[in-house]
Amino acid sequence: MVDQEKRGTHWTADEQDAIVADYFVMLGDELAGRTYVKSDHNAALVTRTGRTRGSVEFKYQNVSAVLERMGLPWIFGFKPARNYQGALVDAIDRYLSKGSIAPYEQPSTVPLLITENSEVFVPVPQLEPAVALPEKLERLIRKFDPVERVFRNRSLGKAGETFVVELERNRLKRQERNDLSKKVRWISEEEGDGAGFDILSFDASGNERLIEVKTTNGAAKTPFFLTRTERDVSRERADVWRLYRVHLFAQAPQVFTLRPPLEKALHLNPESWRASFR
Repeated sequence: MVDQEKRGTHWTADEQDAIVADYFVMLGDELAGRTYVKSDHNAALVTRTGRTRGSVEFKYQNVSAVLERMGLPWIFGFKPARNYQGALVDAIDRYLSKGSIAPYEQPSTVPLLITENSEVFVPVPQLEPAVALPEKLERLIRKFDPVERVFRNRSLGKAGETFVVELERNRLKRQERNDLSKKVRWISEEEGDGAGFDILSFDASGNERLIEVKTTNGAAKTPFFLTRTERDVSRERADVWRLYRVHLFAQAPQVFTLRPPLEKALHLNPESWRASFR
């Protein structure tokens, strides 16, 4: 039942914790391909907190906005609403700190269907000026750094590369180049990392296409690591090197592609150093 006295009041820490926990239950179901009913979850939160249905719905959207910033998947039915309070960021921090972020970083458990390229490939996101984030959100992102998480998540990276290998082979088959489709090579799997690209493919004319794959379960604008070798090869082979950014991978994979010079499409910030004694 809705508590009229709560209209217009701030959510308590207990209420924030309750809705964050409920959101992650639904997200877990969605990523696992299990059926759930959003309206049932909303009704249960209304009963528990005394908040209105609309207030609960908007709070779900706030959670989506924070997860999007963190490079995590979010529930598509709750479009990110970004005017959230710092207390919600604290609640998400509490939830993730007492559990594990790993379940939301896994590749899709549902078989990925290789569809027509027009349904998979999307435009490159617009480059925006770097802006300071609210302090609590900035601290949360540093704590659960999406760049570091994805960089160390070999299973996700390997799954994304597998996806792109199949995309390329199917593209060449549709272009009636079965001969080239058979020549597509997964370089990072066959020879190991270090070549500056992951996949050797071709265009319909037979020209090489050197593809570096970066995969995330998060949004298109989730940041990622670019190694020095990858950057160098992108400059040396600018005519054929391409970056494939695979995003929303666990739910509805999409890809945008970048060609050198990368500085035109990305903010490139050095963040690590090679330390030695000689």
